[in-house]
Amino acid sequence: MSLGGILLTIVIGFIAGLIARAVVPGKQDLGLVATLVLGLIGSVIGNAIYNLVANGNLEFRPGGWWASILGAILVLAVYVFATGNKRRVTR
Repeated sequence: MSLGGILLTIVIGFIAGLIARAVVPGKQDLGLVATLVLGLIGSVIGNAIYNLVANGNLEFRPGGWWASILGAILVLAVYVFATGNKRRVTR
């Protein structure tokens, strides 16, 4: 992958992570780096699921915007469900 491809993947992942954070309700204690990682993981998962359904083969690669966004929403929803809406009590 070229430098341009890597930068494009990072931008797509970050934007997908931001959109997922705007769509999924619940407590999300994520910084910018965690949002980027969420988007990158969501991008790979979303595109892998798309390739599995459309082509019948499982390929892990970044790709289309909508699959990246849907994958990031799925990953964030699982994260919020797993961690719950627990709030820490500070004294």
